[in-house]
Amino acid sequence: MKLDDLRKEINDIDGEMLQLFLKRMEICKSIALYKKENDLPIMQEGREQQVIDKVRAASPEHMADAAAVMFTEVMDISKCLQSEVYTWGRIYEKPEIFHPENAQVIACQGTSGAYAEAACIKLFGENKPIRFVTGFKDVVDLVERGRADFGILPLENSTVGSIEETYNLMANHDFYITNIVRVEITHCFAVKPDTDPADVRKVYSKKEALAQCSNYIKNCGYEPAEYTNTALAAEMVRDSTDNTIGCICSKSCAEKNGLKIVEEHAADAYPNFTRFICFSKKFMAPEGANTISVSFSVPHTPGGLYRILTKFAVYGLNLKKIVNKTLAGKDFEAIIFLDFDGSYANRKVAAFLDDLKSGMGYFKFLGNFSEIY
Repeated sequence: MKLDDLRKEINDIDGEMLQLFLKRMEICKSIALYKKENDLPIMQEGREQQVIDKVRAASPEHMADAAAVMFTEVMDISKCLQSEVYTWGRIYEKPEIFHPENAQVIACQGTSGAYAEAACIKLFGENKPIRFVTGFKDVVDLVERGRADFGILPLENSTVGSIEETYNLMANHDFYITNIVRVEITHCFAVKPDTDPADVRKVYSKKEALAQCSNYIKNCGYEPAEYTNTALAAEMVRDSTDNTIGCICSKSCAEKNGLKIVEEHAADAYPNFTRFICFSKKFMAPEGANTISVSFSVPHTPGGLYRILTKFAVYGLNLKKIVNKTLAGKDFEAIIFLDFDGSYANRKVAAFLDDLKSGMGYFKFLGNFSEIY
């Protein structure tokens, strides 16, 4: 038999499979309507496993796994379709509209001159009162207690990657991201006005800032020393009587504290950006919000993550970012943080979120936001 003849047979089989697939999906729609009318859940405990067991038993041993994967995929598509039908007419909670001019207090970590302050000004303008605190968790605590309307925290940096502490806080606290603000990071190395750079032995800054300037620090022979914040490190150097220390901070922060700038471009890579989250304890989103963020745990089953990601393709949603984290206190359980294109105002997206969280041991909707460049 010639190759063209074999391909024709494949095409004929594909056509038959397509018709059977479409017929199956139409029946699934009817099942979804029946379940909705009779208040039955989409997931029927044990039904899926019965189908897979039957498929495996009916398949040759060397094809059993492949057949099980194919039918699992078909059933996942069926569940997506049923979920969409099941949610027809459902009223979803609408987020409040984010109005930056209505903010009364914004919480930031550090002090004046910190990059978080730059992110805050970029989003809210120059004249909003900022409450500075020492730690990241302090920012979250102020928002949770209603002492601040919004909080600003760094999420990730283009040079050193994710900010672990922020991801831990997102997993363990309940708040909603309203915006992402991108800020260019321009680290400099600064010392007291009367300090000779040749006498410097130790450089203070936030861990991530030290990492972003690691080559410069190493080449100069300095010892890196972690501090809570770049701006707080600058204040500490300013107030210290020790002329063997310096700091990594922004140029504006160094100038604000009267420090002498030794190197204006201390970072290992340029351009260097940090993305900050703005968050609230209220569910709100700016007009035109176009990104949704969620986090969830992945079932410990073969193909667990693959099956979850299949849903994005079925719903026609574009996946923008996926981050895998093992968080403190989770006993090595993987938590996935995931961003995708979409608006909560879209009923199809809201139905997708319902479908996504069904059967999850851990699921969290993190917000619907836009990014400020």
